[in-house]
Amino acid sequence: MTRLETLYKDNIVPELSKEFGYSSQMQVPSMKCVVLNMGLGAGSQDNKIIQDAVQELALIAGQKPVVTRAKKSIAAFKLREGMPVGCRVTLRKRRMWDFVDKLINFALPRVRDFRGIADRGFDGRGNFTLGIRDHTIFPEINMDKVDRIKGLNVTMVTSAQTDKEGKMLLDQLGMPFRK
Repeated sequence: MTRLETLYKDNIVPELSKEFGYSSQMQVPSMKCVVLNMGLGAGSQDNKIIQDAVQELALIAGQKPVVTRAKKSIAAFKLREGMPVGCRVTLRKRRMWDFVDKLINFALPRVRDFRGIADRGFDGRGNFTLGIRDHTIFPEINMDKVDRIKGLNVTMVTSAQTDKEGKMLLDQLGMPFRK
């Protein structure tokens, strides 16, 4: 059991139960999965960009990503149906807890001029999406081997019913929201 998962079970579950008045432990919101997504529009023209992104996302996540392909052809973007446009990976259980711990404690503090995360990334159902402009903030990425800086979307899927419950869960886990 990871450090963050132990914190969740021992401290956060009783606190959320008390705060929202849950009658059962199964009602308490929990993390279901974390989805990492790299959208690479230029990857449709150059396959090397996609392959580099897959390798770097595999290092960050600890799991092999899936290449995402275009669903429609768009002439203005020189994009045909089936061309690679990015990569994504879904983390669950132990890898999910390890990644969230690494994101909160190592990666986000390495962002230049970091003042916290805006809490407007909630979707109305308790899920939170965070955009990262520079994937090199993760300790696994070697700056010498990176040819271009890529962005990354991190979506934290929770079992919370409302944004308030989801925000409190992530806040208790240590997510550095702006005050």
